[in-house]
Amino acid sequence: MENYREAKARLFELSEKKIFNLDDETGRMFYHRFGGMTYSIEDRRADLFADEIEMDVTGVSCRIQKRDETARIHLSTPGLFTVHNALLAAGILLEEGYSFRQVTEQLSKIPSVPGRAEVITRGLPFTVMLDYAHTPDALENILTTIKHYAKGRVVTLFGCGGDRDRSKRPKMAAAVAQYSDFIIVTSDNPRTEDPAAIIQDILPGLTGSNVPYAVVENRKEAIGYAIHHAQENDIILLAGKGHEDYQILKTGKIRFDEKEIVKEFLEQE
Repeated sequence: MENYREAKARLFELSEKKIFNLDDETGRMFYHRFGGMTYSIEDRRADLFADEIEMDVTGVSCRIQKRDETARIHLSTPGLFTVHNALLAAGILLEEGYSFRQVTEQLSKIPSVPGRAEVITRGLPFTVMLDYAHTPDALENILTTIKHYAKGRVVTLFGCGGDRDRSKRPKMAAAVAQYSDFIIVTSDNPRTEDPAAIIQDILPGLTGSNVPYAVVENRKEAIGYAIHHAQENDIILLAGKGHEDYQILKTGKIRFDEKEIVKEFLEQE
């Protein structure tokens, strides 16, 4: 880790302008070493500070402060990581000479990224969300975000990609179990592997979690299962595919657009 940190430090040695996250240990270390602009959602001494953070399925709102200037913004992707990203973007633009007002006005206009905490249902008793999360850390990030505003169950549908690191499969399951109320284990992009074998690698990560789960190997059928069993105020997270509109099987690539699939099942309900 220290070697990696020093490799990153060399980038800052070459930079005239620097921006550091004071909520991160390495960010604090680099700030004390190099100086520069800072941002935070925890430390009011930062040059850019965000508070009054409110989240729901439509995104996250917060107040950004820069010395005696303040503005309230709304970002279309929920999550504390979104606020951190917005502060960093604001810092870069301010360093490039844009005014605080220009920066904060434009931040609220940034559209959401397809497949990243993307809500694909409106006006229903439950919510279906897509997210590309396909690592333990990414799953933890999106699920902790959802937990901030969930009023009902968090139902997570996920699988693991084939021909990829098998050791992360139970770790992904453990991350999902920590923040979900119900889990549906299914396929992702199995590629040349047997989908059932991938699922068997996943299941040990659920051992001892006491979180109820179902195994539905076929991903389309799994989505139908989630929608058919949805309860009021559920948030159903379809994790792993995000923006992808295909699935990679042993026989090749097929069209697999989860937005279309969800719409199809909703029309049947």
